[in-house]
Amino acid sequence: MDAVESSLAQALTDRALAGERRAIARLLTLIDDGDPGVQAVLPTLMAHAGRALVVGVTGVPGSGKSTLLNVLTGQWLAQGHKVAVVAIDPSSPLTGGAVLGDRIRMGEHASHPNAFIRSFSARGELGGLSHATRAAVDCFDAAGFDRIIVETVGTGQSETAIYEMADTRVVVCPPGLGDDVQAIKAGVLEIADILVVSKGDTPLAEITRRELREMLSLRRQAAAGEWRTRVMVVSSPQMSGIAELIETIETHGRETGRGKRLQGRKVQAVEPSQEPAGDALDEQGWRDRIGSWAARDRYCALLGLSVLAGGPGSATVTMVVQTKHLNFNGACHGGAIFSLADAAFGLASNSHGLLALGINASATFQMAALEGDTLVARATEVHRGRRTGIYRVDVMRHGQDDAEPTLISTFTGTVYVKNTPVGDWNSTETKQ
Repeated sequence: MDAVESSLAQALTDRALAGERRAIARLLTLIDDGDPGVQAVLPTLMAHAGRALVVGVTGVPGSGKSTLLNVLTGQWLAQGHKVAVVAIDPSSPLTGGAVLGDRIRMGEHASHPNAFIRSFSARGELGGLSHATRAAVDCFDAAGFDRIIVETVGTGQSETAIYEMADTRVVVCPPGLGDDVQAIKAGVLEIADILVVSKGDTPLAEITRRELREMLSLRRQAAAGEWRTRVMVVSSPQMSGIAELIETIETHGRETGRGKRLQGRKVQAVEPSQEPAGDALDEQGWRDRIGSWAARDRYCALLGLSVLAGGPGSATVTMVVQTKHLNFNGACHGGAIFSLADAAFGLASNSHGLLALGINASATFQMAALEGDTLVARATEVHRGRRTGIYRVDVMRHGQDDAEPTLISTFTGTVYVKNTPVGDWNSTETKQ
């Protein structure tokens, strides 16, 4: 790393910690650009972070997220808070750029001395966020902003990266979801601390509120002392329900705490009484354990897949692109790449020893792979709770002419966790 890059980032960090807006803006640009000097200052930002209440706002496109953000920002500013907004906009599949329209829609607060609005392009990242989101949130937190709102890209079923980023998760639902509630409840609705029905002045708002409450009644009931997901109806233009929503957000923050994103990179999921033997395994032991499952999987054998590494919540698998993997155009079939990622996903999610059933998955493809290329899929655990888990898989190409491995596909998946040991699956439920 260039010493000049490092010293610039450090100087900007020192000034940002003092609350200098221009330094914050320049540091955020370095973060977004992936400047090498930023890596050296990330620990400093994290050391000063953890005081802000980070509110994640997500939901399907057109649900009214930006309008709600504008109102929340205005109300918190009126209460004397320092408010930062991190808005993630979708990126163009052709140029990688973005319109960054949220900054335009929230223009009325942009000049307020206690507000800072920063848009980022998703740049093809799955999960509804951008690669710069975590560092940007740490930057605002360390700089003294006490309310940070993170607005995701318009999301669907599996874009749940906001779960690990925010202290309080608000999922905005437009009226008239109908059967769509059933379609998406296993994904983004599952992560909500607060479900907000937007456009509350429309006739379907109350119906949607009832449907969401009925959905919640089918889930595992919160234990004593646990937060129970709230369902609220708001109308941002009429300011209806806004005061109640803000109070509910503040209450959740007081009861469940702040700085959750800083408390390790993974949430351990299985209670100690449920933990299977094997957590003390060494590297070879984990590889043997996960490799034995892959060896019993007929589709893994068909792909020609082998296990490189494993651990609690992780798995790395590889295959060499062969003639049988090629499509009509002579490149590796997208289905083969997806299957490789899906295999890593399945092995990682079952590594805890309890059966994990995939309930949704999605993938993006950046470039092709050719015959003779080696593909490596690395699955990591983003979140795991008692009943659901979220995983990310990066597929790298080690091409014959590549100096460095190249990312060719990113995969995210959600599982439902059963209270059934992995080894008991074939001997019990499949015989019923």
